[in-house]
Amino acid sequence: MLTVAALYHFAALPDAPARRDPLLAACTAAGVRGTLILAAEGVNGTIAGPAEGVAAVLAHIRGWPGFGGLRWKESRAGAMPFGRIKIRLKPEIVTMGQPGVDPTARVGARVAPADWNALIAAPDVAVIDTRNAYEVAIGTFRGAVDPGTRSFRDFPAWWRANAGRFAGKRIAMFCTGGIRCEKSTNFLLAQGVPEVFHLDGGVLKYLEDVPVDDSLWNGACFVFDRRVSLTHGLEPGGHVLCHACRRPLAPADTARPEYEEGVACHLCADEYGEADRARFRERQRQVDRGELFAG
Repeated sequence: MLTVAALYHFAALPDAPARRDPLLAACTAAGVRGTLILAAEGVNGTIAGPAEGVAAVLAHIRGWPGFGGLRWKESRAGAMPFGRIKIRLKPEIVTMGQPGVDPTARVGARVAPADWNALIAAPDVAVIDTRNAYEVAIGTFRGAVDPGTRSFRDFPAWWRANAGRFAGKRIAMFCTGGIRCEKSTNFLLAQGVPEVFHLDGGVLKYLEDVPVDDSLWNGACFVFDRRVSLTHGLEPGGHVLCHACRRPLAPADTARPEYEEGVACHLCADEYGEADRARFRERQRQVDRGELFAG
């Protein structure tokens, strides 16, 4: 059984480019795969490998100045959910596109999973899902508002267009592991919202800690690895990924006539031309021959 660690930390990392190669070497030596993003504002990503290997990589990152408070969520996988280790340098570790947003300055009040149900059941609280539409489609909290965004970059414009709907409300926000809420709650506070909360540890921590009989979560939680989705107890949710459009599919969706593995699903059947489909088919042939990792 492999350990999977979803991690992030906001802290000044002005020498991010210089950190890349030593981190890559540490991951390779530890037998760890996954994707890590480095930026001047910190680190974000998900890695998987043997427990001792993941622990070694986490210790490496925690050794950077200002990164001793690194947070991560652990789950398990029976097979390696990543094809290789990728370490990317980007302007932001989660892209919101708002230069003034600074999670190290202030964020919304953190709410433990054990206290989340009581908060979101309050009549003066509006619950907002900060994830993207394809993630919300397979699971969300009961009564949560879906902004319908295609990317996190769209969230600020959605809020500005809809802020009036939430006048007089306390705002509770959630995301997969907590990172998007660090930015979105900072953004709302700067917009003048007086009371903003977010689910500490995100949906993954809630599904880990809250018993299914007490849960207000409906469905599965999308994750950015080959497992595709998780449910209560962080068990696999049974979804698969359409490798054309990258959207999650329920098992029954693969029986629909529009589905062709690696090439199309009912959600993207009208979104690509024949040239794209030919390219997708060639990629799938490479996967079938073992020349390419499908994830």
